[in-house]
Amino acid sequence: MAPEWVLNMPITSKVDVHSYGIVLLELVTGRSPSIGVHGIDGKQLMQGTLSKWVKQQRDVTETWIGMIVDPTLDGKYDEAEMSIMVKVALQCVQEDKDARPTMGEVVQMLLRFVEKDSANSKARLVYVRGESR
Repeated sequence: MAPEWVLNMPITSKVDVHSYGIVLLELVTGRSPSIGVHGIDGKQLMQGTLSKWVKQQRDVTETWIGMIVDPTLDGKYDEAEMSIMVKVALQCVQEDKDARPTMGEVVQMLLRFVEKDSANSKARLVYVRGESR
């Protein structure tokens, strides 16, 4: 939940940006955004939010992407793509609403990534833009 809701602050479109970031983190990690985060061995690592846990992993280990990606993917993912998705998500979930990008900026960040992906850029660009070719 965006801090604005909890602190009874004015609600703007940045609340939706925060929610989008949380959804991205849920998709990447396969974890709930608000329960205690558990390690592979089942031990509780911390109580708090998913975004705080992801930030902690990013700050303490070089192999942080591998540590946060949903284990049910069995390592079958592109690390660079996951890294981009998580970096976008973390920009979206910043505590300060003014530091969050607009949804238009989020779309532009994702499109820049898609356009740089040389092998499948046309197929992915078409999918992101919602065109049917």
